[in-house]
Amino acid sequence: MSQFLQYAFSGITAGSIYAAVAIGFNLIYSTTGIINFAQGEFVMLGGMTAVTLALFLPLPLAVAGAVLIVMLCGALLDILFFRHLRKPTILQMIVITIGLSIVIREAALHIWDEKVRALPYFTGNEVSSVRILGAGISPQVFWVLGTVLVMVIALHIFLKRTIVGTAMRACASNVNAAMLAGINVANMRTMVFALSAGIGAMAGCVMSPITMTHYDSGAALAIKGFAAAILGGLGNHSAAACAGLAVGLAESFSVYFLPAAYKDVTAFAILLLVLFLRPHGLFGSREVGSQREF
Repeated sequence: MSQFLQYAFSGITAGSIYAAVAIGFNLIYSTTGIINFAQGEFVMLGGMTAVTLALFLPLPLAVAGAVLIVMLCGALLDILFFRHLRKPTILQMIVITIGLSIVIREAALHIWDEKVRALPYFTGNEVSSVRILGAGISPQVFWVLGTVLVMVIALHIFLKRTIVGTAMRACASNVNAAMLAGINVANMRTMVFALSAGIGAMAGCVMSPITMTHYDSGAALAIKGFAAAILGGLGNHSAAACAGLAVGLAESFSVYFLPAAYKDVTAFAILLLVLFLRPHGLFGSREVGSQREF
């Protein structure tokens, strides 16, 4: 039982991080139709920036500053690389995000070099743990779980109960109608990129004490977060969070049956199976994949 719980806690921890990345994917896709493969780099930038700021500021201020800086980076990416495109196709925009992820990763290498860094634990330390039926769980895991839960609830309230959130949903539903209603679609897209970057940065900060942060960590997170987004159904934030946990648990328990070196294969296998058997995801609709024009 203790071994089973240890695997479960490990899977929930990793799955929470994948869930946060999947929420970022969904937020941009549901409003713009873009699959932003630079989302994993936002997670990496959040952790790296917070580590640097923590050298000069208290930890809460360092985390808040990192989130704001990465949000600004996300907004600038849209303003500099997407806003002035004339009727780009979805494929072109996806290729641009892949290119941007490579550029961000190489820039991070030059800024922070190849060293692995980590924030201090928000509460407790690496040796303190909470014992549940013989299995240990780090106090930082509760910060990760709480952050993802707050993200899902806050995002739901924001999109459903605020004017800006309603405008974003209008852009997702029908861009032309939103423009006729006086909504500035370009500004909405910039806000979505900033919000998605902030979500990724916050995830990078809370996960940094557990998994540590490296300039090359974003790509793997992007793939696993994308697998969770596809599994839950693009556009469904709550389902993406649940799917992220499912991917994390499947990855963790796969170590029981397969060598640890094959652990990363699990996320790719889930992604391929869903794409073949149910491309719109477990909770998505077939209409989600329809293209949008900007």
